[in-house]
Amino acid sequence: MIWKEKTHAPPFKMKMIESIRLLSKEERGRAIEGAGYNTFMLNSRDVYIDLLTDSGTGTMSNQQWSAIFLADEAYGGRESCFKFKKAVQDIFGYKYIVLTNQGRAAEHILYGKTLVKPGDFVPRNMFFTTSKFHIEQGGGTLVEVIIDEAYDPQNQHPFKGNIDIKKLEDLFDKVGPDKVPFINMETDVNMAGGQPFSMENLKKVREFADKYDKMIILDVCRAMENSFFIKERGPGYSNKSCAEILLEMCSYSDGCMMSAKKDAIVNMGGFIGLNDKELHQKLENLGIEYIGSKDYGGMSGRDMEAVAVGLREGIKDDYLAWRIGQVRLLGEMLLKGGVPIVEPIGGHAVYLDAKKFVNHIPREQFPAQALAAAIYIHCGVRSMERGAVSAGRDKKTRKNIFPPLELVRLTIPRRVYTNDHMRFVAESIIELYKNRDKINGLKMVYEPEHLRFFTGRFKPIRGKLISD
Repeated sequence: MIWKEKTHAPPFKMKMIESIRLLSKEERGRAIEGAGYNTFMLNSRDVYIDLLTDSGTGTMSNQQWSAIFLADEAYGGRESCFKFKKAVQDIFGYKYIVLTNQGRAAEHILYGKTLVKPGDFVPRNMFFTTSKFHIEQGGGTLVEVIIDEAYDPQNQHPFKGNIDIKKLEDLFDKVGPDKVPFINMETDVNMAGGQPFSMENLKKVREFADKYDKMIILDVCRAMENSFFIKERGPGYSNKSCAEILLEMCSYSDGCMMSAKKDAIVNMGGFIGLNDKELHQKLENLGIEYIGSKDYGGMSGRDMEAVAVGLREGIKDDYLAWRIGQVRLLGEMLLKGGVPIVEPIGGHAVYLDAKKFVNHIPREQFPAQALAAAIYIHCGVRSMERGAVSAGRDKKTRKNIFPPLELVRLTIPRRVYTNDHMRFVAESIIELYKNRDKINGLKMVYEPEHLRFFTGRFKPIRGKLISD
């Protein structure tokens, strides 16, 4: 089923609820000040609607909870491990599976410890924070080769996650094929606004990779959502299921890594999928050294059971139609209110275009960070900065990187909020947009060495963040 504007009913019903509370504006002001104007640092009890991330924040089903009670917690040879691997093989098609507790652990042993060596260049459609970090930890450099349309928030290209083959060719010509260990493609590209790549583009990348005998490694944490977009927008795919599309997608790659905390709708879990037995053995041994035994990979049996069920639930067409439909509902309400967002509306989140929303705040004053903090003060909704703070500093010059996109991500957890929650978010942000000139910029007062968006602290440039 393809989502239609009038079809908002989810393909599930609720059996449990959790109470939430909206603090007063004065309380919210004190909370964000105590958090250093960093929404990551807020206590969750102080948040009304939490759109910080979709990673590990989804609601598990009765089938997942039932499976948890069947978990085998043996240290070696656990039955839950076999179920986990079988689900991955069935859905993604890779022969060999390395277990990890989350995506970051997979990146650590796959990128930082194995595939990347000093002086390497890794082409990827667009950077993601932790992927870039682990590539750099291995001594490499991540190079964005995404199409130019991805840098224009209002461009309507249906597959803004595509790789630009010319950019890929230019990189190989510049540094030489020996300096490129593999080609990296992220599904439903996060930093571009949750934008998918097309099957046609993946096939072209496969042809290019074969010419140089290079591997393609996919980041499949949101590949199921990417599959939905291919079904909806890709020529010749409307009559195929998302499950069929995902298997075809993975068939053009040599391996993948996944944070199962996204599309698998669980709180913890991840894996590396491979077709190369020798590489699998090497990574499995590294996993033992850094994460845990090959039969648990840092996960409990309970985690594995939940992932095995969640993967099969997450690839269902009706679920994905509703899931992406809810994201679109929020995005379309914001557009009707005149709020500038990334278009087309992406898979897992709606992204506010902070450069246009608060165009009076210079890049040096971190407009996306300021806007995220202002949204919390205004209505208790927690969002996330995806701009200069997330981009970090140039590893050579140590100057701030100001990427073309300066965004605030409103990330919708899976199966958590109703459409009435989305309406509250939209109405609140539209109201703030009408008073956007009152939002002031920020200065950074504490900066960790790496991944500063997690724990960096800020203060308003002058007075209050939102002027009276």
